[in-house]
Amino acid sequence: MRRTFALLALSLAALFVASSPALARNGAAAESGNRKAAAAGKLDAALDSIRLENIKADIFFIASDELEGRDTPSPGQRIAARFLRARLERLGFAPGAENGYIYEYPLYLPRLDETKSYARSSLRNAVSEFTLGVDYYVQSRSLAAFEGNGAVVYCGSGREKDVPKDLAKAVGGKWALCFDDGKTFSDVLKNLTEAGALGVLMAPGPGYDDKPYSERFGDELRRLRAADVSWPREDKRDGVLPVVWLAPSAAERLAPELFGDNAKRTPKPGTELAASFAHARVLAGDNGMVQCENVCGLWPGSDPALRDEVIVLSAHYDHVGWRGQKREIHNGADDNGSGTTTLLAVAEALAAHGPMRRSVLLMWVSGEEKGLFGSKAWTEKPWLPGKGRAVCNLNIDMVGRNAPEKLMITPTAKRAEYNGLVKLAEDLAPLEGFPKLESCDTYWDRSDHANFARNLKIPVAFLFSDIHQDYHKPTDDPDKIDFDKVRRVSRLVVRMLNGLQEDKLKL
Repeated sequence: MRRTFALLALSLAALFVASSPALARNGAAAESGNRKAAAAGKLDAALDSIRLENIKADIFFIASDELEGRDTPSPGQRIAARFLRARLERLGFAPGAENGYIYEYPLYLPRLDETKSYARSSLRNAVSEFTLGVDYYVQSRSLAAFEGNGAVVYCGSGREKDVPKDLAKAVGGKWALCFDDGKTFSDVLKNLTEAGALGVLMAPGPGYDDKPYSERFGDELRRLRAADVSWPREDKRDGVLPVVWLAPSAAERLAPELFGDNAKRTPKPGTELAASFAHARVLAGDNGMVQCENVCGLWPGSDPALRDEVIVLSAHYDHVGWRGQKREIHNGADDNGSGTTTLLAVAEALAAHGPMRRSVLLMWVSGEEKGLFGSKAWTEKPWLPGKGRAVCNLNIDMVGRNAPEKLMITPTAKRAEYNGLVKLAEDLAPLEGFPKLESCDTYWDRSDHANFARNLKIPVAFLFSDIHQDYHKPTDDPDKIDFDKVRRVSRLVVRMLNGLQEDKLKL
């Protein structure tokens, strides 16, 4: 009996050894199948979370009149940024910027703070206050912060023939008052700058036959009050001689001996007048610098070997604010409320999915309408936690209008930048009702993906569904959006994220 059991045990052991490779293979296959099934279940949950009614609600908020067109910068844009940040926090995203969810970057805003700026003259202890746009005018292109008070020296036309030989001795540290003949005066500025003048006062002289200053400088005044942001310049216009144009009534109060009915004989150029002049130009923000905001949320990856590889999804959330002579709000429902909301829908999908193997950064950038400034700032000084590095960028802009099946992409195979990210989009697009992605290669440089390609040298793709009759008009409103199209684009983006989780990226 004992011998029989021993033989049986040996036989079973031999059978197990003989079959163990097959069992191992079957077990591995089963485990792989379970992983795939689990991944498919997560993808289905993520796709199902993208709901048309949520997209509609978000676009109606983002493109509401209350946000006033989300200009960069503006109070409405700051509200939009905080709305996006709140959604990220609610869904459990990690902060995607160094100090939270907001990535700040500086822009230059050459706009006068009229409450702090002033111009005034003092004559025999009588002070005359001048009003911008009525008594005096300045030009936006030469605007820089300034404050100065000094004596006034008459300099004729300011041209070389009318100034004393020792001009520096006459006007150094003082205001040079010149007769304006309506002609260009770059040579005047050159002479007076080299002479060390404090600034230049221009007023209509005897030979002036041009427009009244209110007409001549009307556009300048509008530009001053609605100045746009620009990328910071190294010089910030420091050292530019301030020029003030005085209307005739203001010039008469400053120098009655030169202007008005009681004007005396014109003095010799270089003569110091009885009046002094004080002027200050205070710029908006911090001496003309304003902080603008990108909103960044990180969805950390779960794979220790892959989570430092960060897939960046971007969409600009700014638009153009108030525009036109009627000062109408441009709500930008499609441009780019649709892309902004696509990223919000993807955020909901990631929360439903759970962590992917690679990390995903959702980035809503500002300043796109001004010159792709938000993405320029981030790609020149990118920030990701730990050892994170951006491996590719998918940018979404204007995906809510035109034919339901129309969706475009760049770079296509006709460009050298054509890549695996685009191929993946081409493969997956039919699953969401976009049979063939059209080319938008002509827009290669016109949205934020261009900065990711240029500055980070990473593969990029741009999803777009073309412009339309409401592009950059006050009629780009939410009621014209194809919300189901935005839903399907959002689902395509999630499918692409899912397809970017293989061990090796095929980019």
